[in-house]
Amino acid sequence: MEKNKILLVEDDTNFGQVLKNYLELHDFVVELARDGILGLAAFRREKYDICLLDVMMPNMDGFTLAEEIRNNDPDVPLFFLSAKSMKEDILSGYKLGADDYITKPFDSDVLLHKIKAVLKRNQELQDKQHAMVEFNIGSYHFNSKLRTLKHGAESHTLSPKENELLLMLCEYKNDLLPRELALKRIWGSDTYFNGRSMDVYIAKLRKYLKEDSAVEIVNIHGNGFRLVAGE
Repeated sequence: MEKNKILLVEDDTNFGQVLKNYLELHDFVVELARDGILGLAAFRREKYDICLLDVMMPNMDGFTLAEEIRNNDPDVPLFFLSAKSMKEDILSGYKLGADDYITKPFDSDVLLHKIKAVLKRNQELQDKQHAMVEFNIGSYHFNSKLRTLKHGAESHTLSPKENELLLMLCEYKNDLLPRELALKRIWGSDTYFNGRSMDVYIAKLRKYLKEDSAVEIVNIHGNGFRLVAGE
């Protein structure tokens, strides 16, 4: 079974290493970044199952980092681990979309169980989403399990990557699918070359969907794509 991957962003070298070692003992893969800028670079480079962020850090604080993460991936679980315990700070963390705000010092066992609970809930949600296999896209019918896209009497079998990309577009139908999220989930990372590859697949999907003028994959420059289609 593949291990869950954690991004830990913490500028306290000793504390960060101790927590990293503890989580790795409990079968997590942990990437430790020493400040917000390094944390953001790591997040853009890899796909993580959960992010643990300190708040007070040099170069980029945890709140700013959380905003950047949420702009790239609105769904990844996110915890703040901070010595800042004022009500205003805690509320700021939750307003940024944090799943939890844990004040230091804290019990590592409690943190571990909170991480496991959030990951379990997130996995159950993903399983439910993936259970949705059939979608109507304008006058098209898409079956992600069979990898078929039908229009009238015509049926086209999609490649695995075409299928995954169209499935994600359907999950975000009429909403923004973040570019980096699609790259990480389907290609594994958001490198320049993977980005060019995804653009090729977007062009292919546009060609497949061209028979219905009400269906369009819109490029939101620098952010991602939106599948525009009637309900």
